[in-house]
Amino acid sequence: MSFRVDVWEGARIALRSLKSNRLRTVLTTVGIGVGVCTLLAIVGIIQGINQSFEDQLSHIGANTLQVSKFPWTMQGDWWEYRNRKDLSADLVEAVRHGSEHVLAAAPLYFQHGEGRFLERKIGAVTLVGTTPDYATVSSLVVDRGRFFTETDLNERAAVAVIGAELVRTLFTGIDPLGHRLLLEGKPYRVVGTLEPKGTILGENQDLVALVPSRTFLAHFGKKRSPNIAVAVDSPDHVLTVQDQLTAVLRRARNTPPGMPDDFAINRPEQLANIYAQLTGALYGVAVGVGLITMLVGGIGIMNIMLVSVRERTREIGIRRAMGARKRTIVLQFLMEASCVSAVGGTLGTVVGLGLARTVSFITPLAAAVEPLTVVLGVGFAAMVGLLFGIWPAARAANLDPVEALRHE
Repeated sequence: MSFRVDVWEGARIALRSLKSNRLRTVLTTVGIGVGVCTLLAIVGIIQGINQSFEDQLSHIGANTLQVSKFPWTMQGDWWEYRNRKDLSADLVEAVRHGSEHVLAAAPLYFQHGEGRFLERKIGAVTLVGTTPDYATVSSLVVDRGRFFTETDLNERAAVAVIGAELVRTLFTGIDPLGHRLLLEGKPYRVVGTLEPKGTILGENQDLVALVPSRTFLAHFGKKRSPNIAVAVDSPDHVLTVQDQLTAVLRRARNTPPGMPDDFAINRPEQLANIYAQLTGALYGVAVGVGLITMLVGGIGIMNIMLVSVRERTREIGIRRAMGARKRTIVLQFLMEASCVSAVGGTLGTVVGLGLARTVSFITPLAAAVEPLTVVLGVGFAAMVGLLFGIWPAARAANLDPVEALRHE
């Protein structure tokens, strides 16, 4: 009961003291607020980028693999990868039958160029030559028309399935189905359009056109090394399929025993691991900056509280002479310090979230702050106040009442 009375009385006196020294309170609050603001703004941007990256990886698919000449994350000499023997189209069948867990496999040939319809044109179009199986391997969804068929593939039909950006730019107000457009100067009839996907790993997935691979090779040259996209029946079997396909590809490419693989089997998980390492370093920098700023704010709180103890020495002496216990004095000053920190943390949280949102609004960077981060930010600020308020509170409680009463 007496402890609750001490807490209540300490809180009342602390608030009265803060109110009577408004300028000092504001300056101390700003010190803590800047630290929390800095920390939350950086963390908010990092968390937003993380969420955006996870969303982008989900579009690739957790149950997919891609066989290529180059790994997605190069860890050796670039020339070593460059000098590898090109992949060939006949490997697609070997991959498709290389494991009972493979649902589909499709070659991917790439060409970047211009798209044109009548007087409208757009650059940087990713032209992809593939097979109908790619509809199973990828997460692409046809919203109008159809995907091209085995008949289109075998007859080398000049047909295309185009992304939402091509529809928006080249066919504004027009149904693109049935119309012919030029892709790198070659005419293609539009048979389908894709649902919007946005940007994945910095590449606009809506600025794409898919055509039958045999048509692609006839138009742009047959001496090309394809990537091979593979769909696995379950994410749980991805590693198993990777091991099985490694053996299949080594046999198909006559890789001698003891020699390293002359191909790469890439998984989205590998990109996630590399990204986690990069953001881990960013988190470390953010925490370091925030802690330094909070340390400066904490030192400011300690300094102000020591000044407050000196100014109120006589008041403390009177309270001690009237029977106030040391615990009561300690609680009063600790609550005063933590109150300043909590208010500063709350204001810093609001401003930090606002800055993160502003950055995401005016730049491509995303921002998202988890509720737990906000709670931890305010709680940590209050703990800083308590920590740096211990010495001033102990000093106030240990003042000699007689000496304190003599203080002018």
